[in-house]
Amino acid sequence: MSPTVINGLPAHILFVHFVVVLVPLTALAVVAGAARPRWARRMGLILPVTALVTLGMVPVTTHAGEWLEQRSGHSALLERHTELGDSLLPWATALFLAATAVWWTGRRTATAANANADGNGNGNGNGNVNASGSGAAAAPSWLTTSWFRAAAVVLAVVVAAGAVVDVYRIGDSGAKAAWQGTAQSAGAPR
Repeated sequence: MSPTVINGLPAHILFVHFVVVLVPLTALAVVAGAARPRWARRMGLILPVTALVTLGMVPVTTHAGEWLEQRSGHSALLERHTELGDSLLPWATALFLAATAVWWTGRRTATAANANADGNGNGNGNGNVNASGSGAAAAPSWLTTSWFRAAAVVLAVVVAAGAVVDVYRIGDSGAKAAWQGTAQSAGAPR
């Protein structure tokens, strides 16, 4: 499925860095885009593409981690890390879906804003004309309501926080599994 060794190093320890950076970055972008649709429009297609790359890196990293686990000594800490690692895929999937929804609604609200700002009478009263009068469907009115935006922000914050907290928990357990006892056995610096 994915490489397990890169340049003589277990790939898991390299792939982890992508996940540790991309999940919080994507989470921040999703929340920012949900809170400010203008920011979502400025991020454009980068938002869902980044979330898709993030989602793709999770199983790649997990696969490389399972390979490494088979070659490492088993311990309760390593078992805990492995169990926690399996919990990130649903969060990454939710983050991708949220990013796609924020991107899509940002595009739709931009079409609605352009149609409302047109003022040239290009509309036919049913909201199905954009600012250029080309007939592209404008956003439904509920997309621009304050309750919808508030719900979108709350949902984005919940998904983003869940994903970031999960990455933290997984990373913390992995660090403990890898380094538990190492610092104590090396002795304190004098």
